[in-house]
Amino acid sequence: MIAPLLGAAALAAAIQFAYYCRSALVAARKTEPSLQVLRSAGLNKRSPDSADFPRFLELVSLCPEHGKDAMRIRQIAIYYRLLGVLETLCRELVPAVSSWAKREQASCAHFAAVALERRISSSRELFLQHGTNRL
Repeated sequence: MIAPLLGAAALAAAIQFAYYCRSALVAARKTEPSLQVLRSAGLNKRSPDSADFPRFLELVSLCPEHGKDAMRIRQIAIYYRLLGVLETLCRELVPAVSSWAKREQASCAHFAAVALERRISSSRELFLQHGTNRL
């Protein structure tokens, strides 16, 4: 009796988490990362792909936190890993789901690039404010 109830609650939580992450990815898609940010990650292309997420995540971790974005970045990192598992499991059985998961992972990389852009901008502003306050 309790097991189906727990299973339904876990499924509901997983669906809610996926919707939350998807809404964060859609919001990030409204912003394009600058060429400077893409080049700082070693990219020569205009749009990051799924394999670029770990690189952007590492660069984001090197920058000071911007507001309260650390929790959202961790959630997107978890979503990225879950998508990786889904992509691996569905690669042979359901290729359409596998390709969707790859596209979602590319959106995660775009999100991380935008987060890096925001952290760099925030650090720049703090540096300028600090320099102005010293004068």
